[in-house]
Amino acid sequence: QVQVVESGGGLVQAGGSLRLSCAASGIISATAMDWYRQTAGKQRELVASITRIGDTNYADAVKGRLTISGDSAKGLAYLQMNSLKPEDTAVYYCAADLWGMKYWGRGTQVTVSL
Repeated sequence: QVQVVESGGGLVQAGGSLRLSCAASGIISATAMDWYRQTAGKQRELVASITRIGDTNYADAVKGRLTISGDSAKGLAYLQMNSLKPEDTAVYYCAADLWGMKYWGRGTQVTVSL
């Protein structure tokens, strides 16, 4: 049984930093690890992803401020978030991607105050 668990969310002032962690168990060598975020009434959006070979991809809104790292083969992913803005407030979800099949965590809340 695949289990994905996120941690590290919280409340931070604008301009501050947070580091999110994700660990997937029960999966053999994910092809990629993704971070998504969602706010009330909006669709879940991709924030960043990292492939098994280390290629990364970022949403335009977070480029230069958020950095994904980890080891997809081990089901580990991290999201270093710097220079946070109030519009980064959301529930952040980690997904382990296995050839297009995504396994989701329950999410962790990130709140950025003015």
